Amino acid sequence: MAVPKRKQSNSRTGHRRSHDAKRPRQLMSCARCATVVPTHTVCPNCGNYMGRVMVEADES
Repeated sequence: MAVPKRKQSNSRTGHRRSHDAKRPRQLMSCARCATVVPTHTVCPNCGNYMGRVMVEADES
């Protein structure tokens, strides 16, 4: 079984982990009702996605 010859330095470990930080969700406004919605998601307010109606909205 392969075993490392030397301990990996803290600097090298930090370089490897530099892309592991959490990032905020990307938000966009709905083209139809201007509600702020995460990208690639059906709008919960009007049911619109990429210019098409995916879910019928409740008129209550």
